[in-house]
Amino acid sequence: MVHPAKKFINNPNDVVTEFIEGLVETYPGLQYLDGLPEVKVVLRADVSAANYDKVAVISGGGSGHEPAQAGYVGEGMLTAAICGDVFTSPPVDSILAGIRAVTGPKGCLLVVTNYTGDRLNFGLAAEQAKTEGFQIETVIVGDDCALPPPRGIAGRRGLAGTILVHKVAGAAAAAGLSLAEVAAEAKHASEMVGTMGVALSACALPGQVTSDRLGPEKMELGLGVHGEPGAAVVDIQPVEVVVSHVLQQILSPETNYVPITRGNSVVLMVNGLGGTPLMELLIAAGKAVPKLQLEFGLAVDRVYTGSFMTSLDMAGFSISIMKADQSILERLDAPTKAPSWPVGTAGNRPPAKIPVPLPSQATKSEESLSRPQALSQQGKILEAAIEAAATVVINLKDSLNEWDGKVGDGDCGSTMCRGATAILEDMKNYYPLNDAAETVSEIGSSIRRVMGGTSGIIYNLLCKAAYAELKANGQPETTPKHWSEALKSSISAVSKYGGATAGYRTMLDALIPASKILEEKLSAGEDPITAFILSAEAATAGAESTIHMQAQAGRSSYVSAEILASIPDPGAMAVAAWYSAAARAVKEKSQGLGSDGLLC
Repeated sequence: MVHPAKKFINNPNDVVTEFIEGLVETYPGLQYLDGLPEVKVVLRADVSAANYDKVAVISGGGSGHEPAQAGYVGEGMLTAAICGDVFTSPPVDSILAGIRAVTGPKGCLLVVTNYTGDRLNFGLAAEQAKTEGFQIETVIVGDDCALPPPRGIAGRRGLAGTILVHKVAGAAAAAGLSLAEVAAEAKHASEMVGTMGVALSACALPGQVTSDRLGPEKMELGLGVHGEPGAAVVDIQPVEVVVSHVLQQILSPETNYVPITRGNSVVLMVNGLGGTPLMELLIAAGKAVPKLQLEFGLAVDRVYTGSFMTSLDMAGFSISIMKADQSILERLDAPTKAPSWPVGTAGNRPPAKIPVPLPSQATKSEESLSRPQALSQQGKILEAAIEAAATVVINLKDSLNEWDGKVGDGDCGSTMCRGATAILEDMKNYYPLNDAAETVSEIGSSIRRVMGGTSGIIYNLLCKAAYAELKANGQPETTPKHWSEALKSSISAVSKYGGATAGYRTMLDALIPASKILEEKLSAGEDPITAFILSAEAATAGAESTIHMQAQAGRSSYVSAEILASIPDPGAMAVAAWYSAAARAVKEKSQGLGSDGLLC
């Protein structure tokens, strides 16, 4: 059975009206004309036709592209925006109402995206307004570069580059220029910009079923902001490849869509189409800038990344490139109160990266930060224990992710695997394995470098506390008692800073019983290796017992008891796995070497 796309709406017919009501409640500088639902006009609250002494700048079109166009109403940008129904050009009467509401003696510029309905409705409204005595100029924006140059009368579609034209026109109007001058600057800006979009999915209109014309492994190049088909459907490619194709299309000398050549300065806009995370948009922007600089020989003076002209919930993005002279940059940098114009983008760009600060003086000798040429007996056992512990964590990655996907955020295994992989790599070159304390410290450094989130900082804390305890003993050999005390110190540090203790359904539910048994057995005179093995069994039992615990720390504390009752804590299971692997490795290596083991 086919169902409409899931959306947070009421009646699908009321979405535009209710959007406008929410918009003006959110931004006190905006108002709407009291003509809803027929007349849907958003305007500046500080402007009325009777007293406005600057050129009014009006745009609009079908809704569904938010924040365009109503989000760009504000001093320094649009004076009013005319909203049609979703993907439907606004009617002439609404456009006329907007013109009458904000246009004073200096006249009005209409900025219109190049779609037949918009051209006709805004055109007829402009002619009617002229008969009423208003001075009207119109600029049509068609910045689409995806399709071959049209042979008919339709022309290129108006896309996200229109937002840059709004900003140029609004700043020119705010500077007090005449209608002719404002129109000339807007027209010039519209001729300097090219745009192309790509998408992974079509959009779903309110109350309608989502189109499935794109398969799971396909993407579409050059589709329009209303979901209309584009230039081609192709296999999904890495974003770097997609960005290269889009830039080549916009800047192609064969089509000559935009008059941009090597040595020019440009503005880059990476625009989300509604369903694309900001992370992905910023990745695209990060790939586009060096390509423009190195491959096309362009100076990138401004970068705007975000969702500026969307297509409801479409998963995709567009790239706009505008040739930028000093006049255009000044208009783009001019202040505006439009709520959806990005802040913090004006001015010269400092270097994108600077060196990582280094400690003022080295705290460790070069010798201590390198692998010994020859390992002592204890060094060989320590190496075997580390290798076994890290390897079992890597092999447990998928299981940990599966458990964590049910009680957390699903990345426990991946995070632990990154740390374990780094430990194995670094141990080959840097770990001073003959020095137990310094090796533990270097393990913490490896973890800190690659493991993010809570797990990374907790394991780093474990290593730092253990290192401090091992260094404090001041003896050349690390005894079983020292290892036991180091484990206790580690647990205390994690409990102190993380707030968890036994029974909280965390990694400590494996570490605490392990530490307790290790201390008890060593105090009773038990063989160190046997004590280590028994403490590992306690760690495993403690980890498995978490299935009966209600979480009181971490993301699992937000999960219902019913779900937790079927899944052990992933962090505790990881601890039990590496602790047990280390214990077995110590036993096997010690027997091979004829030693009493690591704990000696």
